[in-house]
Amino acid sequence: MDRVLDELDPRARVAQLFLVGVPLGGLGTADAVVRSGAGGVFLAGRSQASAGELAGTARRWQSEAPGPALWVAVDQEGGKVQSLKGPGFARLPSAVAQGALPPDQLAALAGGVGAALHGAGINLNLAPVADVVPAGTEHDNAPIGFYDRQYGSTAAAVTEAAGTVVDGLAHAGVTAALKHFPGLGRVRGNPDTQAGVTDPVTAADDDQVAAFGTLARSPAHPFVMVSSATYPRIDPANQAMFSRAVLTGLLREQLSFEGVIVSDDVGEAEAVQGIPAGQRAVRFLRAGGTMVLTVTPDDVPAMVDEVVRTSQSDAAFARTVDAAVRTALLAKAEAGLLPSG
Repeated sequence: MDRVLDELDPRARVAQLFLVGVPLGGLGTADAVVRSGAGGVFLAGRSQASAGELAGTARRWQSEAPGPALWVAVDQEGGKVQSLKGPGFARLPSAVAQGALPPDQLAALAGGVGAALHGAGINLNLAPVADVVPAGTEHDNAPIGFYDRQYGSTAAAVTEAAGTVVDGLAHAGVTAALKHFPGLGRVRGNPDTQAGVTDPVTAADDDQVAAFGTLARSPAHPFVMVSSATYPRIDPANQAMFSRAVLTGLLREQLSFEGVIVSDDVGEAEAVQGIPAGQRAVRFLRAGGTMVLTVTPDDVPAMVDEVVRTSQSDAAFARTVDAAVRTALLAKAEAGLLPSG
C-alpha cells in the first residue's frame, strides 16, 4: 500500500476519497470521472442493461483508471430499491420480506446477489440497510419503513439478517455498506428531499447504534454510510455526517470501527443544499469520514480543490486527510483492488 501511496501526488490522493455518481442511463459520462482518478463510481438510477454489458463497461473503466483500481458501486437492496434489473439480475424481494426468510434461504439469496454483482464487475453494494424501524411506525418513517427497506423491527432481527447479507456479498467478492448510521429508523422526513430532518430519540447507547457496531466489526470489512439527519442526543449542533461526535467519538472510538466511513449523498440531497459544495467535503472529512459520495459529478473538482486548499493551510486537517487516504487504500487492498507485492 505504501508504494501505491508514494506514487500518488497530493491531488491524486485526495481524489481517492471520492465516490462519484454517474447515471446508469448514460454510462459514457463516467469516462471523465474514471480518468480523473476518483476512488470509485456509483451507478445511479435504474437500468435494464445485462450483467454482461455492465461487466464489459466495468472492465474498460478499470483498465483506464490512472491510479488504483476503482470501486464500482450500486444500490442493490431489493424491493423498491434495486438499480439493476436486466438479464442476469434476479428481481429481489424487499428487505422486510428478506428478513422473514429462514436463515439458509436468506444466505442463498445474498450469495446470489453477490455473484450477480461480481459477474457484472461491481465490487461495492451500498446495502444492507441496518436501520431499525419500530413496529407500527413504518408508514410514518419516510426514508425506510415507507418503502419496506428495513430487515425487522428490532435490533436483534436486523443484526442477524443484515449480517447474513454482508457475509453473502463478501463470499462473492462484493463489499457491503451498512446504512444509515446512526440510524434512520425513527425519523419522519427523508433527508434526500427535506432539510432539517431530526431524530430526537436515538442516543449513543441505543440498540440501533449497537446493531451498527456489531455489523461494522464483521471480518467482511463492510463500509458504514452515515446519514445527513441530526441527532440532538448525540450532537445537537451538526448533521451526523458533519459531526465529529458521531463519526469519531461514537463510530470510531466507542464502537471501534476502523474501516471506511462513507457519506450519504452530498450532491443532490436537500439536507446539504445550504452548505457550499467544497465545504461539504471538508466538513465530512474533518469529522472523521473517509469517502465522499456525491451523485453530482460536476461538484467534484470544486470539492477536491477545497480539500487540497484546506490541507495546505491547516496541518491538523492535512493529517486527517492523510489518515483517510490510508484507510481508503487499505480497504482497496483488502478487496484486492491494489497491486500485490
